[in-house]
Amino acid sequence: MPDRSRTGATPQPASGKETIEARVQAAPVPDKDPSAVALGRKGGLKGGKARAAKLTPERRSEIARKAAAARWKHAQ
Repeated sequence: MPDRSRTGATPQPASGKETIEARVQAAPVPDKDPSAVALGRKGGLKGGKARAAKLTPERRSEIARKAAAARWKHAQ
């Protein structure tokens, strides 16, 4: 990737460790509600299986054809 000049940019630290430490200090850590996290995980764990069970074979085939077409579109 080309090195682009930035006007008014701050100088980059010499080591990667300094960069990581600066990001950790700068990023605020949001407080998460444990019950909301558990509920989201519960839904996420069963979501894919529930969706697959609900789909008809014709719809699954349609989704697969669309995905294959998208993959081949990028390959050409």
